[in-house]
Amino acid sequence: MLHDEQNVVNTVLQFASKAKSRIDACVDHTRPSLAIEIEQLKKAFLDARNRGVRLRYVTEITENNVDHCKELMKVVDELRHMEGIKGNFYISETEYIAPASLHEKGKPASQIIYSNVKEIVEHQQQYVFDSFWGRAIPADQKIKEIEEGIVHYETKVLESKEQIFNHMKSVIEKASERSVLSSIGGMQLIYNNFFEEYKKIVDEQRRRMGREGKEGKGIRWITYIDKDSIELIKVFLNVGVQIRHIKNLTPMNFAVDDRYFYATIDNMENGNFMKSLLTSNEPAYIRHYNSIFDQLWKNGVDAADRIKDIQAGVDLADIEVIPSSTRAQEIYLDIVKSTAEEILWIFPTTNAFIRQDKIGVIQLAKEKNVKVRILVPANSLIEQKIQQLKENCPDNVIIDVRYIEQMTETKATILVVDRRASLVMEIRDDSKTTFIEAIGLSTYSNSKAGVLSYVAIFENLWRQTELYEQLKLHDKMQAEFIDIAAHELRTPIQPILGLTQVIRARIKEPQQQKLLDITIRNAKRLQRLTDNILDITKIESRTINLNKESFNLNDVITNAINDAITNDSLLKKGKDAIKLDYKPQDIFIKADKARIIQVISNLLNNAIKFTQARGTIIISLQKKDDNNDHIVINVKDTGEGIDSEILPKLFTKFATKSEIGGTGLGLFISKNIIEAHGGKIWAENNADGKGATFHFSLPIREQQQ
Repeated sequence: MLHDEQNVVNTVLQFASKAKSRIDACVDHTRPSLAIEIEQLKKAFLDARNRGVRLRYVTEITENNVDHCKELMKVVDELRHMEGIKGNFYISETEYIAPASLHEKGKPASQIIYSNVKEIVEHQQQYVFDSFWGRAIPADQKIKEIEEGIVHYETKVLESKEQIFNHMKSVIEKASERSVLSSIGGMQLIYNNFFEEYKKIVDEQRRRMGREGKEGKGIRWITYIDKDSIELIKVFLNVGVQIRHIKNLTPMNFAVDDRYFYATIDNMENGNFMKSLLTSNEPAYIRHYNSIFDQLWKNGVDAADRIKDIQAGVDLADIEVIPSSTRAQEIYLDIVKSTAEEILWIFPTTNAFIRQDKIGVIQLAKEKNVKVRILVPANSLIEQKIQQLKENCPDNVIIDVRYIEQMTETKATILVVDRRASLVMEIRDDSKTTFIEAIGLSTYSNSKAGVLSYVAIFENLWRQTELYEQLKLHDKMQAEFIDIAAHELRTPIQPILGLTQVIRARIKEPQQQKLLDITIRNAKRLQRLTDNILDITKIESRTINLNKESFNLNDVITNAINDAITNDSLLKKGKDAIKLDYKPQDIFIKADKARIIQVISNLLNNAIKFTQARGTIIISLQKKDDNNDHIVINVKDTGEGIDSEILPKLFTKFATKSEIGGTGLGLFISKNIIEAHGGKIWAENNADGKGATFHFSLPIREQQQ
């Protein structure tokens, strides 16, 4: 060991002058400036090179020393870069020197180690320098990356403690945030070696928050917390590290930020260094593990709450997020096997039931001799399987099934056993035939509050199915009653109307004719109402039939206009109060003629009714689409327009304004008639604020010549 700066310089100069064939240097990022700025050292290396000595130099090239490294490349034969180098030494064929202290800028170290022991020289050459040299990259490549802002992506495994330490220190020092998942041993390792660096990250995050008002992630840590780890957890919490607890840690411990990811499967017991470390700065790794961490973080328990529960001696609930569908299946079967009294099941789709029947879990439930209640969408195959399931059941086994609508929004099978544990299995792809292919994330819990929440959901759905069945029965009875009543009303109306019209034709006295006209008008009104009620029952029972025939739409519209002229509402307004405008044109279609007449008459009568004063009703036709395969019929009026409250529900049942009158059934019936023909019906208020326009489209049959 030599002391004093001048002795150090002299030793290096003598070392360089004695070298005959090679000088190998391995130095940290602070040394390139020293080799260039101290002229004696620079000259000694140049002289050696001029004598034919080969100079190889390994260092860490950074943004701060890149200019000195460029100069150094002119002095040495070959310069290479290796990240994280901390040691400093030089080797010739016979000597070894190593600066043993830090140096000030522009000054050499104050101490140096010297040896000419053959074994030491050979060891440092063969086992240390050659190892570094083989892993280092050319200086040109690193300098280009720095100057052009190019990131060098690599994934590698580090297997020496020194490499692992240097790499971790370098990554942590450059990080502005960290996400860590590890055992408590991993936390102990950080406390023993990098705690100050972690504190700096948190402190810088706070300063940034103060300067910019932006809240970042800082340091987030997921681990398993028990009573033995509380004190260490508190140390990290006190400096501002965010910590959450999960029951089952992943087999891999990992840390990730926006630039680097590293991981190990070693347990790091008592804070010991891992034997190997996988490290990568490739974006795919970083994105993947940030995503995994964020998902686990969402399901973690805040460390303060976990510590509070431990110290209070509370019986802690277990909540486990299970990403593996294979493991979820194992847990699923185990939970069902553990049932003592009751199983509650909610299957959102028929496929969910079939898949789980395949793995034998439903049969297993039957063999447990417990009460089983199942909510599942109705399906003939499921009903058959349920019937088979109930057959030959022991007397003490109760299997009760109720049918629900197929769930389109909720895609998770829910299992609750004995009101003490739940398993929720998300469906990733319902088209798959096997449990393992179809299931995504699953969540197990024995948290009392969480489990009872699922019980409440089940019981509410169970009650709703009962009410739904009662409602369906009530609706069926009501529909049957309305159908019977409408038919019974229809039977006497026809002879009343027909005979009254016969009597009206025979009577000449004007006053008696007026009385009979009132009877006829009201009989027709009652007939229309009865027909509407019968149409509604046919629509809702899906038994409306279309008797299609070919006809000229022009004839139908013309007849409908002629009939509208005798409309009671129009007669009351005066003969010339409302003008009906239509330009005839032949359009041949194939449809149910009577039903199309019903729609057009309904729209015309509505237009007349809602045009209170003088006005115009325009009926027009236009071809739709480039292929002219649809005709659009427009009925435009200059009335009061469609009320804003009515517009959103215009074509639903009973949509009407009470002051105008009407049942609100006509447009609902018209909509279903048009849609049954493959057309559409819609309406809007006119742009000029006067009246509204109703449109409906129908497919066109080829025009006959």
